[in-house]
Amino acid sequence: MSVIAEFTVPSDDFALPHTLTAVPEMIVEIERVVATMQDKVMPYFWVSGLEQSEFEDAFREDESVKNVAKIDEIDDGRLYRAEWTENVETIVYAYVEIGATILRAVARDETWELRIRFDDRSRLSDFQEYCDENDITFELNELKEQEQPMASVQYDLTTKQRETLVTALEEGYYEVPQQVTMSELANRMDLSQQALSKRFHTGHRNLISSTLTINYPSRDDPQ
Repeated sequence: MSVIAEFTVPSDDFALPHTLTAVPEMIVEIERVVATMQDKVMPYFWVSGLEQSEFEDAFREDESVKNVAKIDEIDDGRLYRAEWTENVETIVYAYVEIGATILRAVARDETWELRIRFDDRSRLSDFQEYCDENDITFELNELKEQEQPMASVQYDLTTKQRETLVTALEEGYYEVPQQVTMSELANRMDLSQQALSKRFHTGHRNLISSTLTINYPSRDDPQ
């Protein structure tokens, strides 16, 4: 069974150490990573948090990236593509050698928080051994088996939250006009209206945080 591991990594061992030191209030979130060959890894990432000019000044002096290109700009965030020049061996190893997938990578104040999916525990062990042998500080914070659909994991939803949102969609709760009220939906799901409302609240919050904002994942207890 595949496992989801959450790590904390100092920027010195991963990416953008100079940039995150120079502008610690900046938030950087990797959208996806493309590994094109053994010595070339290209991340796409969103940046937000302050005037972009301050970030770009620090970015140009950061030796961990090169060939930087701005791809898109929306509100106060910008999407960049770059090529890592340092500390890429860890990600290449994770992608190419053991087939791991980065589900989430967010950085702020010289620290990265990563959520990575491994096909099984043995591959996670291989990754940890590789980091130990190469003096890479990947601190494991949480480990759990993937017991729910990939969409739930990627969007930070519990199984119950996902089931509730999908059921509400199928029953017409989100239609205009509504085809079912919250009270009726709660009865059909054998829940109190208060419990359903709380599950909606936490599910919507986690879904929005994972898709529409650049921020750290919520640490609240799932409902």
